[in-house]
Amino acid sequence: MLSQPQTKYRPFPSVALPDRQWPSRTLTQAPVWLSTDLRDGNQALFEPMNRERKLRLFHELVRLGFKEIELGFPAASRTDFDIIRGLIDEGGIPADVTPMVMTQLREDLIRETVRSVQGARRVIVHFYNAIAPAWRELVFGLTVPEIIAMVERHIALLRELTEAQPQTEWILQYSPETFCMAELEVSLQVCNAAIRAWDAGPGRPMIINLPTTVEVSTPNVFADQIEWMDRRLERREHIVLSVHPHNDRGTGVACAEQALLAGAQRVEGCLFGNGERSGNLDLVTLALNLYTQGISPGLDFSDIAAVARIVEDCTSLPIHPRHPYVGDLVFTAFSGSHQDAIAKGLAAQKPEQPWRVPYLPIDPHDLGRSYDRIVRVNSQSGKGGIAYLLERDHGVRMPRRMQVEFSAVVQASVDDSETEISSEQIWALFCREYGDPRRSGRWRYQGHRLQDIDDGQEIELRLIDGQGGQAVLTGCGSGPVAATVAALEAGWRVDDFHQSSLGSGSDAQAVAIVELAGAQRMGSCFGVGVDRNITTASILAVLCACNRAAAQAEGAAVPSAGSRQ
Repeated sequence: MLSQPQTKYRPFPSVALPDRQWPSRTLTQAPVWLSTDLRDGNQALFEPMNRERKLRLFHELVRLGFKEIELGFPAASRTDFDIIRGLIDEGGIPADVTPMVMTQLREDLIRETVRSVQGARRVIVHFYNAIAPAWRELVFGLTVPEIIAMVERHIALLRELTEAQPQTEWILQYSPETFCMAELEVSLQVCNAAIRAWDAGPGRPMIINLPTTVEVSTPNVFADQIEWMDRRLERREHIVLSVHPHNDRGTGVACAEQALLAGAQRVEGCLFGNGERSGNLDLVTLALNLYTQGISPGLDFSDIAAVARIVEDCTSLPIHPRHPYVGDLVFTAFSGSHQDAIAKGLAAQKPEQPWRVPYLPIDPHDLGRSYDRIVRVNSQSGKGGIAYLLERDHGVRMPRRMQVEFSAVVQASVDDSETEISSEQIWALFCREYGDPRRSGRWRYQGHRLQDIDDGQEIELRLIDGQGGQAVLTGCGSGPVAATVAALEAGWRVDDFHQSSLGSGSDAQAVAIVELAGAQRMGSCFGVGVDRNITTASILAVLCACNRAAAQAEGAAVPSAGSRQ
């Protein structure tokens, strides 16, 4: 190896376009979409799709709203030829969907390609040939004039064949393959020759498709190339300017977005970016990027998980869990600060108002996703995510200081296990930590009797003490909570008290949360009580807090209380 291998490479030259306009433009509408999953995507698979899988994916593309779909390379693949003929002969292509078929510039291939789509209502025939210097010189040994003559000759043949079939609307798409690496003057010469050979104009539509066959520059350079061509193509008003970005540098989506700013009207790519090497343009990401900017993409990704499963089944390629918008983890936050921000944002979000939830660029509901996995907890998590899960899944709304207290409990558990902890496991920890005093603890609740007195209430508590003996304690206070605290004679004061409900209707249960503090203690201790009767729940919350304080003072673990039902 060279001591400095970077010396083998040369930076791609910039484009002389000092008055470029695309950086100051704003996208306002979606492009024309073409899916090449069945052709470009298919050739990149370990095992190409069979007829059943290709047809399944075709029907899914139609359902999603694609109006142009590249069906394959029928002159080179008997499977593609048979599928295309079957769709046409059996009326399987909707009237508003235009199929595209691809062929190299060879007479026998062109004739077979036209035969494969004979009788279709409307068809795009895609011609391509490489024009960049390395291909001209190293692969084909052709000069630029020879390439132009080859393009003109084969387009003339296509005109002859298609003019004999006027029942079909024929559209030529010409791609100067390796455009992104070719001299712009050469690209313009070849494309204009193709436009003249096809005689593009009213009634003779044509697509000029400019690919980043292999990404070699930053996206802004590609945008400059597109704008340069957009200004100079002949008969521009009759041309649909298309781009076909690849992803070798990981900037396929950026190339497409900037190309649209630069004058492109149409994009080609694959669902979730499948394709050779690093893949094609990811059409889903581009479409949903537009959606987040208030632009309807015209494609239906309202159940994106179902789309992902179909694509995975058809291609046998897994989708990365962090893939934009669709990955299993993209709406998941592990960081405590992220979880806290998400929880607050969701609580503040109002229907029909602009979306502004921190860390979530899109509402998962718009994609058929739920909030079930937005917040998950591991050793990097904080109190916000824990509180969110308890409220969402179990209806428990913890006060702020209680969030701090309980997060330490959860943190200790996940630090020990070094794994993620589920919402159900958090609930189990919650039930164990705030043990039901009817089942465990220093004071086990057996019953109570309350009566009104002049300045409040008096309580008679029937308990089982830590040694299993019966105890009856009495106390007076302004209400049941204060009376219970007085009965326990532990020197406590009530710093906070919250009430809420679990469920609704006849099955609803009351939840009481109490924060107790005392002169002999640093900090405070929380207790939780759950019962159909709010007064009983309040008494249980006080007993829970006292039991927890006693256990902590003795350095003992709080006994498991079982599930709160």
